[in-house]
Amino acid sequence: MELGKKIRSLRLRAGLTQEQLAEKLSIGPQSVSKWENLASMPDITLLPAIAGIFGVTIDDLFDLSTEQRLNRIENRMDIEAELTSDVFTEYEEFLKSLLANEQYKKRATELISYLYWHRMNAYAKKVSVYAREAIRMSPSEKTCTWQLAEAEHHAVWDWNIANHTKAIDFYKEVVNENPDVTLPLMFLIDNLIADHRTDEAESYLMRYVKLKNAKPVLAEVYRAHIALARFDEPTADSIIEGIIKEYPENVDALFEAAQYYAMKCDYDRAIKCYELSFEKDKRRPRFQDALMGISDVYRIKGDYRMAEKTYGRIVDLLKNEWGITESTELDFAEEEKARLALMAREAQQ
Repeated sequence: MELGKKIRSLRLRAGLTQEQLAEKLSIGPQSVSKWENLASMPDITLLPAIAGIFGVTIDDLFDLSTEQRLNRIENRMDIEAELTSDVFTEYEEFLKSLLANEQYKKRATELISYLYWHRMNAYAKKVSVYAREAIRMSPSEKTCTWQLAEAEHHAVWDWNIANHTKAIDFYKEVVNENPDVTLPLMFLIDNLIADHRTDEAESYLMRYVKLKNAKPVLAEVYRAHIALARFDEPTADSIIEGIIKEYPENVDALFEAAQYYAMKCDYDRAIKCYELSFEKDKRRPRFQDALMGISDVYRIKGDYRMAEKTYGRIVDLLKNEWGITESTELDFAEEEKARLALMAREAQQ
């Protein structure tokens, strides 16, 4: 049903005349008449008020299908950095209403998680702004340091806070429930290595290599990181060097080698491997991960100009290969490029 006809249907159901609806919206009655006769469309800024008068959502005004509404929710979160409280509540209620529907339960559950993460991320950015300012005003006090650490994922000294036991226990359950699926097994190994629980990591790696879709390159990368977590750097280095020699054209191998060298603060090798990984990637569109790594390395080295140029490459990648013209991801890349440009100018002064 077209929007004008939908408004007419809702108006009649509500027992309102065109004049009464117009008065509630603070517009002329001729505008309502034009909408209902399909001669014009309501201004987009009036849609929330129209929906509120009739007790429906904005999506209800357009008679969107469930699939269309789900896509609209996802696309809006992709594009907008923060949702208004009304929109957030509308999406939350709609998604929860689908949890009993087997057809849409999985998608709705994923989008509810995305919805809460989206709000958490938006609020975390606000925490960063105010916590940083509070710390600058009172650097000798710990009042906001923990909030900033949580918002920006800072390193935490206390082992009882920093360890990944909860994540490990969760992924052990998922792995036991899905013994033939590689992804949760990989996340489990990641967290075990991060906590230096190397014997357990090695035992789960043995399970990983037996799976049909296990990647030989990744298995070797895990072996290197397990050795490094055991403080056996020569063995770890030897494994990574062997991977590069055996898979010189493998994009994933080169990327993982770059990750390894970056973790070791061997920055020149990291940049070289990141660049090779990006250069040899024949897929289109390419991912930005390698370029992000390069920019971060240059930033650590204090070369803000090169870090900025690399983010310029990321902006070009998003626009030209991904065809993105508006998204929070593109906004972040452009903001980071501008921030690095400012840091470069300040460093030269």
